[in-house]
Amino acid sequence: MKGFLGPYRGQRYHLPDFRRGRPMSGKEEIFNHSHSSLRSVIERTFGVLKKWAILRDMPSYSFEKQRMIVICTMALHNFIRKHAGRDDADFMEYENINPEDVQDEESYEDIGDELNVSYGDEMEFVRDAIACSLMNSI
Repeated sequence: MKGFLGPYRGQRYHLPDFRRGRPMSGKEEIFNHSHSSLRSVIERTFGVLKKWAILRDMPSYSFEKQRMIVICTMALHNFIRKHAGRDDADFMEYENINPEDVQDEESYEDIGDELNVSYGDEMEFVRDAIACSLMNSI
């Protein structure tokens, strides 16, 4: 599937807006809140991944070997967290970030304008299906 699965335009998106505003209403706001929360988790995960030098400048290994390197570094990360306690400064930087305090660096509305041109209908259908599913699960 090609395209960009962006948030609904004209609806709240940033996590602090949800925290200090009225409760979520409608499938669009529920989807945008979930989208923003997942984006925050992904950004924190990439922050942890960047701590590993081999992942910052991946040599020209095969895709399979690169995949295994990522898996191994995450296993090491989990091992360090479990056995070194929570005192490891390299990991504490990203572990203590509250996802609701993360400010987005860019607006998805601008990106969506560029990417939705060619795949808009397909991704709108996917987004609507996810939004309906989220709405029905509440």
